[in-house]
Amino acid sequence: MSGDGRKRRIVLVAGGWSPEREISLLGAEGIARALRGRGHAVTMYDLSEGFDTLLDVAAGHDAAFLNLHGQPGEDGLVQALLERIGCPYQGADPAGSFLALNKAAAKTLFRRAGLRVPEGVFLPRRPQAGWTPDLRFPLFVKSNTGGSSLDLFRARDGAELKTALDALFGAGQEVLIEEMATGREVTCGVLDVGEKGPEGLPPVLIVPRREFFYYHDKYAADGAAELCPAPLPGELLERVRRTAVAAHRCLGLTGYSRADFILTPDNDLYLLEVNTLPGMTAASLVPKEAAALAGTWLDQGCTVIYTAVDGRFAGFLALSDTVRASAGETIGKLKQIGVDPVLLTGDHESAARHIAGTLHIEEFHAECLPEDKLRWID
Repeated sequence: MSGDGRKRRIVLVAGGWSPEREISLLGAEGIARALRGRGHAVTMYDLSEGFDTLLDVAAGHDAAFLNLHGQPGEDGLVQALLERIGCPYQGADPAGSFLALNKAAAKTLFRRAGLRVPEGVFLPRRPQAGWTPDLRFPLFVKSNTGGSSLDLFRARDGAELKTALDALFGAGQEVLIEEMATGREVTCGVLDVGEKGPEGLPPVLIVPRREFFYYHDKYAADGAAELCPAPLPGELLERVRRTAVAAHRCLGLTGYSRADFILTPDNDLYLLEVNTLPGMTAASLVPKEAAALAGTWLDQGCTVIYTAVDGRFAGFLALSDTVRASAGETIGKLKQIGVDPVLLTGDHESAARHIAGTLHIEEFHAECLPEDKLRWID
């Protein structure tokens, strides 16, 4: 879909029947607000309520906006159908979508491109009784085509591995087993910018409140603190962006994507996976990265602003439901002393305190940004 300023009739396809259905619908609400705010006519279309009529509905619109997670949607099926009737859509084409969703296939391409990935083994079917992988415990056991940290197990020994395999194969899944890369979780969006091609967005550092970042942690208010831009040295930030772009190109993707990484204590960067239709809720990562790049937040949500002076953290501003003072006044005061606030995500004041402890910051202000100061990115 081009950005020529024309008002269009857009069918917003969401929902579906994957385990990530509810997150898809939640993100679609915000997308619809944004599109209507720019003058477009939006038709919400829940794929699970009328798959047979999708093409008839799409044919009556100028374009489709896809906000589907898992299958169908990220597997390229809907994209292939839309292409058959000449309906434009955003994001990756059918082939790129399928390759990214299939983690085993994507890892094969990543290795050929020289990108570091965790050691692992792909199991398309249940192995024989007594089988053990030639890998070091602990292991992550996951669905080969799942997302949002769903169907993810940690196995510390053979008994836990068997439990994970029984659950996944019992649900009809293909399985990917990987050695656990220990370190900090980092994610980075990629955006195709016209003739300039794909560019990496500001990376996010994820600080889980528990040992691992599971599905609950991604979308719950008490799940994790997400620091954007990530408080990492410039060289590391640039390496994350370069690798995310390389993965995007490796899979032949277009539009946008999000790559997930583990950064080890030795600064080795392991590529875990790439998402072609990343989440678009207020708690999702790519909108936060775009917000940090543009200097604005996407929607009324739980946001934290941090400030940095000479590469060190000087404090940050947490936006919560409790109005402590005028956010505008606080930002103005920061700018007067040469500090330019940068948007960073978090959840209410509790998240601000958690981030403050993580970064060893003793003082901060909790504010509420007035709704009229919030706007969607153009």
